[in-house]
Amino acid sequence: MSTSRPYHHGDLPAALLHAALGLLEDGEPFSLRAVARRAGVSPNAPYRHYADKEALLAALATYGFGRLADRLEAAAELTDMAEEYVSFALAHPGLFRLMYGRPTANAAAARTAEILAGRVTAPALQIGAWAMVHGLAVLLLDGKLTCPDPAQLVRATVAAVLTPAVRG
Repeated sequence: MSTSRPYHHGDLPAALLHAALGLLEDGEPFSLRAVARRAGVSPNAPYRHYADKEALLAALATYGFGRLADRLEAAAELTDMAEEYVSFALAHPGLFRLMYGRPTANAAAARTAEILAGRVTAPALQIGAWAMVHGLAVLLLDGKLTCPDPAQLVRATVAAVLTPAVRG
């Protein structure tokens, strides 16, 4: 009589996303085999939920946009939103770059645009606000802009550039 139990991981998709996020944030080479290894499952297990590496990366980008949107929704003011955006980018650089580098994540990105539209109604200002804050995030991530307090930089920039424009 066999004493082995059938394999059951629990929430395998969540475990795979968590493992994939870990690889991404640690800057390790990304493959489904590496994700499976980190999740402690067989090399074929990811294929039960993701057709290929691209499908898992798209799911990870969607997850990232959800987390970012949650943070933006909780922000009280435009300045707080900008600070949350940059803070998210700096805390999760691999995920942030993935999110904005995947064409399949456009639908997930729409929620962040809707949140901004709720705070800034003029379409040109929406684009300008997002471009400025995204640019600050990327410049800080790339080391092209250095400062001891990124949150203060964001607040000062929003106060100087966006706040007067939004108020009219």
